Amino acid sequence: MFGPLEVESWVAGRRKGLQDVRGRVEEIIAAVRGRGDSALIEFARKYDASGMLPLRVEEDEFEAAYEEVEPELVEALLEAEARITRFHELQRPRDLWMQELEPGIVLGEKVTPLDRIGIYVPGRRAAYPSSVLMSAIPAKVAGVREICCCTPPPIHPLTLVALDVVGVKEVYRAGGAQAVAAMALGTASIRKVQKIVGPGNVYVTMAKILLREEAEIDFPAGPSEIGIIADETANPLFIAMDILAQAEHDPEAACILITTSEVLALSVKKDVERLVGGMERGEILRESLERSGYRLVRGMDEAVREMDRIAPEHLSIQVKDPLPVLQRIRHAGAIFIGPYSPVACGDYASGTNHVLPTAGYAQVYSGLDVMHFCKRITIQQLTQEGLEGIAGVVESLAEAEGLQAHAESVRVRIR
Repeated sequence: MFGPLEVESWVAGRRKGLQDVRGRVEEIIAAVRGRGDSALIEFARKYDASGMLPLRVEEDEFEAAYEEVEPELVEALLEAEARITRFHELQRPRDLWMQELEPGIVLGEKVTPLDRIGIYVPGRRAAYPSSVLMSAIPAKVAGVREICCCTPPPIHPLTLVALDVVGVKEVYRAGGAQAVAAMALGTASIRKVQKIVGPGNVYVTMAKILLREEAEIDFPAGPSEIGIIADETANPLFIAMDILAQAEHDPEAACILITTSEVLALSVKKDVERLVGGMERGEILRESLERSGYRLVRGMDEAVREMDRIAPEHLSIQVKDPLPVLQRIRHAGAIFIGPYSPVACGDYASGTNHVLPTAGYAQVYSGLDVMHFCKRITIQQLTQEGLEGIAGVVESLAEAEGLQAHAESVRVRIR
């Protein structure tokens, strides 16, 4: 169930899961493109027991949701919301800056938020109010005016409370690739968005990839994964629980331990196999553990090289001296250092974002942050003195490229 594996095959398996569903996702997108709301209702009838309910959630449903959620859970959501907001406010860029870089040449940048975005919140197997907070809060901090949400029916009351906490009231009962298609393409009920963010299964992730020409996306985000670098000083029980915590998300989730200690690896394997039987989501765990395992290496240099090839969504570093390892790591969605930094804290309430690139995409993408919802616009303001100082360079390069009007647009101003 959890044994030795090769990094190469592990990496290949993460991308293969996406490609396996590509054809089906293309069919779903074509159905939504052609039939809009009727396709959404058809898919809801097929996959969800409550498919006949209205697509849009009504205002009184948010109010009713509070009656079904324990007060302490509402308080937990509010505390998590405050922590996540506090961290993301630190990411907020200056709205406008301008600086004179040389006499008569002032350059700067103006940052503006997107107008309308869509968030996807997973459902069906469990409630994910944390994904509501993680997707909506950075957009709110950035200043996005309109946020809509799609999530599979039946929508858990806790998810509705989380949406109310962050002020997202445009919510639709739609899940899977069809929901992503509806937000990207637009339907009679769901207006088109500029960008789609949020985690999901392989169908959701592939839909996001295929629809990038219609709406920008954050990055491929899902199914979940964890990479762990550990030495002989690590606690095998802690590692086993970190593995199970990610494996229980989805049957397609995957976990990999890279370690210098065979004793540790075998202890983790023993703990994983001992604990999995007592877990509520045992079937999901066993399936995801089939694509999980460990890799023995000769030293930390090799461990870092192998982990950078993986570029995991979550990276846990549990070694005696973690700082040198942290400094050498180049590719990961989020990093958790030491035995007392479980990934679960980042999933819920430490404040960082849990919407992260998976399947090796952390080699080129950063996790979700405020800047995902902003655009940078450059600014320049030249005086006559500044123009005269740069005119020769502009004219020479424009003429070299055969663009006479470019050069003349400068000359007419300084003659």
